[in-house]
Amino acid sequence: MKAIVGGKIILKDRIMENYALLYSDKIIDVIPENLVPENAEIIDANGGYVAPGLIDLHIHGYLSKDVCDGEEDSIRTISKGLLANGVTGYLPTTMTEDLSIIRKALETCRSLKEESKNWDGSIILGCHAEGPFISESKKGAQDAKYILKPDASFVKEYKDIIKTITLAPETDTENFDAIREMCRDTGVVVSMGHTSADYETAMKSIDAGVKHVTHLFNAMTPLTHRAPGVVGAALNGDVSVELIVDTVHVDKALYNMLWKLKGRKLCFITDCLPAGGLPVGEYTLGGQKIIYDGTICRLEDGTIAGSVLQLNRGVWNVYENSDIPLYECVNCASLNPATVLGLEETKGSLEVGKDADIIITDNQFEIKKTIIAGDVKYES
Repeated sequence: MKAIVGGKIILKDRIMENYALLYSDKIIDVIPENLVPENAEIIDANGGYVAPGLIDLHIHGYLSKDVCDGEEDSIRTISKGLLANGVTGYLPTTMTEDLSIIRKALETCRSLKEESKNWDGSIILGCHAEGPFISESKKGAQDAKYILKPDASFVKEYKDIIKTITLAPETDTENFDAIREMCRDTGVVVSMGHTSADYETAMKSIDAGVKHVTHLFNAMTPLTHRAPGVVGAALNGDVSVELIVDTVHVDKALYNMLWKLKGRKLCFITDCLPAGGLPVGEYTLGGQKIIYDGTICRLEDGTIAGSVLQLNRGVWNVYENSDIPLYECVNCASLNPATVLGLEETKGSLEVGKDADIIITDNQFEIKKTIIAGDVKYES
């Protein structure tokens, strides 16, 4: 048994001081520090925060490696690098590429998923397929020549590894036949994104089975007073939403409003590119040149291509720029994503019986230790 003492323990509904977190491979209890058993191995948090491990639902790469490389070495490098950001589980995310490239990436992640539960890296919880079933008009940094019509058979072929798929509902049939088939025959979470759908189409797709919205506000029809768009449907519908919390993709002035509207259905993501963790410079994404200027990545024509955000810093960005309690900011990067994936019974919060996926941070939420299933995997 191990005990973390000297920290501020972030639970899903409060922060506790002068308490200790007891764990083995699972969370055992949260008890007053003066009641810690004498035989417990003590870990001192040194006044920092003790929080559940973070879960990133949307990340394309890190440390120059791209999920779409389809190489084991790339996935291992990404997984290990994410430990320094407090990410204990994630969805390696593909993009709109040639279908053979997407298949290779999914198959590589499938082959590594079981091993990832025990390696020195963040756990592969499944994959996020961002495309190729998207709208050309809202493709963003994705290559239009690889866009396809929604195909439920492809999703069913990879239903064991794809956990979420981003698609444009308006590109499906009028009755959303592919979406309905995906929802009926798989456990995959269908997310709308990179979409030019209007409000009515978006709401009808939610009725057909769409449960999630990819990087809210980005690459979708906006909210206006006469045309509420996909953003309006996301805010009004019973769906969870992703938010890139780098303060650039979405203005920080919206954080309070979004939390009030979506609550525990709000999920923070990075949408991080292979340039994440690297110095400024020129890199590639899906075969296209991207330019990282120290804040954000763009294509040569100026189109925003994605972020280089670290998820722990995203949590702190929102906390510093909103009235949202820190424990709810943490929920948005742990419990809420776990709930989207159907893993809320085992991951996402420091509750008795859940997996001992834990982070210890300093008072600005910089990562000091990352613990997975009770074992220290990273230490700064």
